[in-house]
Amino acid sequence: MSLNTTAVRIKVTLKDVKPEVMRCLVVPLTLRLERLHLTLQAAFGWTNSHLFEFLAGEGRWGIPDPDGDFGPQPIDARKTRLSNIVQETGAKTIHYLYDFGDCWDHVIKLEKWFDNTMTGGLPLLLEAAGRCPPEDVGGASGYAEYLEAISDPAHPEYEQMPLWGPERFDPNVVDRKALEAAVNALSEIWKPRRRTARAK
Repeated sequence: MSLNTTAVRIKVTLKDVKPEVMRCLVVPLTLRLERLHLTLQAAFGWTNSHLFEFLAGEGRWGIPDPDGDFGPQPIDARKTRLSNIVQETGAKTIHYLYDFGDCWDHVIKLEKWFDNTMTGGLPLLLEAAGRCPPEDVGGASGYAEYLEAISDPAHPEYEQMPLWGPERFDPNVVDRKALEAAVNALSEIWKPRRRTARAK
C-alpha cells in the first residue's frame, strides 16, 4: 500500500459454512469501519440486527458499550477508517464478527490495491456466491442443521425449520441484483455532495 492508494478489492468469506458464502467488493480505503460494517450487511443480505466487531492483530473495533461493564472496550468503529487498521497492524486479513450469539466470522482478505482511483461509486459489489444464512439460525452449526432439516421431509424438524427462514430457501441461489442494489444505495448515500455557491 502506498500513500497514493485510494481503494482496495476485498474478498469476504463466511467461515465454517458450506456451501461457500463469499462476496468480492471494491471499497475506499478511507471507509470508516461502521460503514464497512453496513457495506458487508448489504452485500451479504444480513439485516443489521446485531452487534459487530472487526479484529486484526491485537486490535478490536466496534461500537463501545456506553455502560462499559463487560471488560475492555473496542476501539470506536465510527471513528476508525480501514486505512487505520492497515497502517497500524499491517494486516492483510481482517475478521468481521457479526452477531455475538451466532458468532458469524467473516474472513476479509485484502486482495488488490488501487492507486489514484476515483472512489465515487464505491463500495461496489463485484462477485457473490452462496446465499446468506437466515438470521438467528444458530451460527455455522445451527445453519448446517437447518439445511439438513429443510432438505429431508423425514427429518423430525422438517416442519419447524422453515419458520427460521424463507419458505423456499436454496443456499446456492443468490439474488445478485438485490445485493447490488443494496450496496449501490450506500454508495449513493455516501457520495460527496457538491457545495453550491451562496447567492450574493
